[in-house]
Amino acid sequence: MKKNELNELSMTELETRLTDNLDALQNLRFQKALQQLEHPLQIRHVRREIAQIKTVLAEYKSGRRQPKEEE
Repeated sequence: MKKNELNELSMTELETRLTDNLDALQNLRFQKALQQLEHPLQIRHVRREIAQIKTVLAEYKSGRRQPKEEE
């Protein structure tokens, strides 16, 4: 996911996406330990997306960014 796509998500969408990515990262790590992981770079991409989501959430909480209106 690109950074500008993250900017358009609401706080609840970001939090659900974060939990999904954390679960995906755990599954990828299990696959790596069992040597069943076909694309090891997936771990890097998921970790980066987690970091980007956490950064956006921290900006919302610190007040640097205004939360989107939920519909």
